[in-house]
Amino acid sequence: MAWRKLGRLYEPRPLHDKLLTHAANPVPVPLGGDRYRVLFNGRDHRNRSSVGWVDLDIGSGAILRTCDEPAFVHGPDGSFYADGISIGNLYDTPEGMFLPFMGWRAPSGQHWWGELGRFRVADDLMLHLDPAGVWLGLSATDPISVSYPWVMRDAQGGYRMWYGSTHSWDAGNGEMLHALHGAVSKDGHGWSLEGPAVPYAIGQAQAFSRPSVARLDDGAWRMWFSCRSGAGEAYWIGAAASDDLMNWRLLPRDIEPSAEGWDSEMIEYPYAWRHDDRLLLLYNGNGYGATGFGLAEWEAPA
Repeated sequence: MAWRKLGRLYEPRPLHDKLLTHAANPVPVPLGGDRYRVLFNGRDHRNRSSVGWVDLDIGSGAILRTCDEPAFVHGPDGSFYADGISIGNLYDTPEGMFLPFMGWRAPSGQHWWGELGRFRVADDLMLHLDPAGVWLGLSATDPISVSYPWVMRDAQGGYRMWYGSTHSWDAGNGEMLHALHGAVSKDGHGWSLEGPAVPYAIGQAQAFSRPSVARLDDGAWRMWFSCRSGAGEAYWIGAAASDDLMNWRLLPRDIEPSAEGWDSEMIEYPYAWRHDDRLLLLYNGNGYGATGFGLAEWEAPA
């Protein structure tokens, strides 16, 4: 089983002073039929990321509309998202639709770090901070930096989350150790932190980001994520499998960079979701989303 690439859907162009470059971390919001609004992170001239969007038809690949204004702009100086926003995934609750995100801080003379916030998605698809401050911050379990949340309902009506947590900025080979941790919640507000969830190996797979979880047709669970080995490689998309959403095992890669073109140097920031009976994947290519995002479809063996 592997992903079959269907091509690039969107190549960024300047849309606003806050959306000059990049279309990273794509998130599909259904509009009906094959139409989706894809939220993404664009950057300003100081590389601070905000949230933009493009409406498209994933069947034909046609661009239907692009935003004139950001859906949400990074925060003011001193806020937990002052230097950027990196969006996670869309999930539904009895209270409405939510979109968690990583907020970036990079004060002068200090190392950057992240904490998690959350947007409430309104009926008009506008984004509103909920809560107004940090949603999941640093702790004894996650003392350095946290990133890229993926949240989903579980079979008992509670919630599961996977997110990145920095163990060290340098694991001894010049690369950070940033592992994927798990958390559970009964109500989606208070979280019980479970620590590392996905195996990591120094020099092989040690810098993870943006987990994305989906169920295959055979009932097994699969997770995709960005990863670096610490051996000088750019990001690639790795995979893990689980039968119970608690115990994960690393798998061989099932999607690779292309031989040439917009996704030939790196592939990263996956987002897997179900569209009708198809399992689809949005992902970024070269330059952390500088060349836009593309689409792939999961192909089971015949």
